[in-house]
Amino acid sequence: MKILVVDDEKDVRLLFEQRFRKEIRNGDMVFAFAYSGEEALSFMKDHKHEAVLILSDINMPGMNGLELLRHIKEKHHEPPPTVMMITAYGDAENYNTAMRLGADDFLTKPLDFSTLKEKLKTIS
Repeated sequence: MKILVVDDEKDVRLLFEQRFRKEIRNGDMVFAFAYSGEEALSFMKDHKHEAVLILSDINMPGMNGLELLRHIKEKHHEPPPTVMMITAYGDAENYNTAMRLGADDFLTKPLDFSTLKEKLKTIS
């Protein structure tokens, strides 16, 4: 499963690589990283249909995660990627907006990687 992680904090790469070390080593998961909404859209344009799952932070400079979600749901229909939104703010407004725009799930930071791994099993 190819997963695109979108977060403006570059240390998120190391965190995911540490937490999914076994899955990466076994070839069960392949991660790609984008550090802005714009970079994520560029990746998706250049790698059509590769990312099965997109994990996107909401609060980013430039195009935020909710704008990215809207673009993904409007333009990437086949196959539609699963999109999980991640935010440090678990407020109702962000949650409701994400769900209205078509998010498949909503996670809060700090991420519980055990829960995330369980959710990923249902996608693969």
